[in-house]
Amino acid sequence: MYFTDRTDAGRRLAARLGHLAAPDVTVLGLPRGGVPVAAEVADALGAPLDLCVVRKLGLPHRPEVAMGALGEGGVRVLNDQVLRDARVGPSDLAVVEERERAELERRARRYRGGHRPVPLDGRTVLVVDDGLATGATALAACRVVRARGAARIVFAVPVAPRGWTTRLGGEADETVCVHTPDGFTAVGQFYEDFSPTSDEEVVARLARNRAVHGPVVQESDVRIPLPEGGGTLAGRLAVPEDARGIVVFAHGSGSGRHSSRNRAVAGALNRAGLGTLLFDLLTEEEAADRRLVFDTPMLAGRLSRATEWLAAEPAALGLPLGWFGASTGAAAALWAAAEPGVGAGARPVAIVSRGGRPDLAHERLARVDVPTLLVVGGRDTLVLDLNRTVRTMLRCENRLEVVPGATHLFEEPGALEEVAELATSWFTGHFGRRTGPSVSTGR
Repeated sequence: MYFTDRTDAGRRLAARLGHLAAPDVTVLGLPRGGVPVAAEVADALGAPLDLCVVRKLGLPHRPEVAMGALGEGGVRVLNDQVLRDARVGPSDLAVVEERERAELERRARRYRGGHRPVPLDGRTVLVVDDGLATGATALAACRVVRARGAARIVFAVPVAPRGWTTRLGGEADETVCVHTPDGFTAVGQFYEDFSPTSDEEVVARLARNRAVHGPVVQESDVRIPLPEGGGTLAGRLAVPEDARGIVVFAHGSGSGRHSSRNRAVAGALNRAGLGTLLFDLLTEEEAADRRLVFDTPMLAGRLSRATEWLAAEPAALGLPLGWFGASTGAAAALWAAAEPGVGAGARPVAIVSRGGRPDLAHERLARVDVPTLLVVGGRDTLVLDLNRTVRTMLRCENRLEVVPGATHLFEEPGALEEVAELATSWFTGHFGRRTGPSVSTGR
């Protein structure tokens, strides 16, 4: 015996996969036996865990021979050569496909409990099973994962026969196996305990990983049109399942939707069940003009326009919206919040300013009626003084939070994480209720 059980196999397989630890890696287990193995790998890599639910399409009169496979999301992979050789017509194929599609969907519903599949577009996907024998399921899984948009596929198993990689037909970009013994007859012979994995264990393993990594987040690149043929603004929209609201980011001067600091905060909000829209306040042509990054009224208009666009998107319908402004982006958010005549769909219910320059919206501050959190680094003395002054001018609910030891960019260990925690608490506390003008609070 090589492995005590699937948990032991997963831990030993994970020891071979440390080089894959990266933010863009997703681990998929083949249900049911592959899921306990994959769960150990996902835990070791700090990666999200999901399923690769695959159903083989067997020939009508020889079901052991695969003529294709089905995957979630309507993915279908066919072996045209097998179809031609077996003379399988469209009607015969449709009968098999209907039966297997129903079973696939039943299993996916049972295991996921209504949660969405983890998106695979552009990601490195590590497909894991408890072993490989014929390779038919593994081959189908790799093809389905590729069809779902994976950029790179790694197929990994604890045990397989010698020469096993040829059975994948080059569908995987990398293969990893702990043991390739002689005398291989079945996967189970290399496990002391190879008892069947229950549906309940599959569900529990997924739930445990989901509790660590948060909800599944659907991400997409978007283009926000400007009025009167003014071009478009590039953005990235991320919406978790069952989102409680969406936060629109207004970046500071010299930054954009790719800002590492804003992306870090956005990731924390996503894990807390909040959607995010990171977008460029300037078009590609405008970005070269440094004067525009300090044009607060213009940037405020762009923020309002992006929010109006978002409010009409299906993913945002009915959800409360918030604004997160950094540096000069905070001034744009406060200016826009006080803009007369702004439509209800473009109004946020809460604002967070990170290292903001709200003084640049000086003339509008008294008219802001949106609850505002000001977060400033303790060592960012100039901006801290400006924010203390601004608080005396705000008539809305507001609070000033100082992150001890942090400078303007919050680059110190733990500083940005504290910003994310404060922002998450502020947004979740205000989403679901709308507030009008009130006295200032906090320290």
